[in-house]
Order: sequence, then C-alpha cells, then structure tokens
Amino acid sequence: QVQLVESGGGLVQTGGSLRLSCAISGLTFSSYCMAWFRQSPGKAHEFLAAITWGGGTLYRTDSVKDRFTISRVNANNTMYLQMNNLKPEDSAVYYCAANSEWIGARLEYEYWGQGTQVTVSS
Repeated sequence: QVQLVESGGGLVQTGGSLRLSCAISGLTFSSYCMAWFRQSPGKAHEFLAAITWGGGTLYRTDSVKDRFTISRVNANNTMYLQMNNLKPEDSAVYYCAANSEWIGARLEYEYWGQGTQVTVSS
C-alpha cells in the first residue's frame, strides 16, 4: 500500500519559515518524480514545485523559487519543501504527490498525501 504522509505544517508569523516533509512508503521512491501542491479554501490545487528522480527541479514561478526549495533524500524515502519569508497568502493545505513519469506541473499525479495545514499570520 502506497502512503504519502506530509508533516511540518503549522502556524507561523509573516516572514517566518517552515520545512515540510513528505515521507513515502510502499513504492520505490527513487523511481518516482515528486511534487508539492497547495490548496486554499475555494481554490483549485496550485502547483508549487516538482523534482525528478535525480534531483532536477521545476518551480511554479521565479518568486516561488526565491522563497521555496524542494529537495529529496532518496535514502530516507523523504521529500522536503523549505519555505522561507512566508506570507499570509501562503496559507493553505500543502500536499505532496508522486508519479512514475515526469509530468511537471500537471495535476495527474498517481499518488497524493492527505495534506498538512500551513497558516501564516499577519
């Protein structure tokens, strides 16, 4: 059974930092491309960043890339999202996703986690 479990969310003040983790089990992690998405109330899932098997990355925009960093440690079956200089508009549920092929920013990832809430207070 494939499981993706996000952790590291919480309440932080504007300008603060959080590091999200996504622990994966039930698949060969090193063979999967991974991504982070987020969803705010009433909005669709928003792509943030993706990472290939070997660590190549894609970010939604340069402004996301300036503040967020996606990474993975294949030996630990874990992916991370380091988020710095957080803003109230970053408040959302953050999801990790896995796919056996590279699909970048598309939504059709095979596996999804349950999400972790990030709230940034002003």
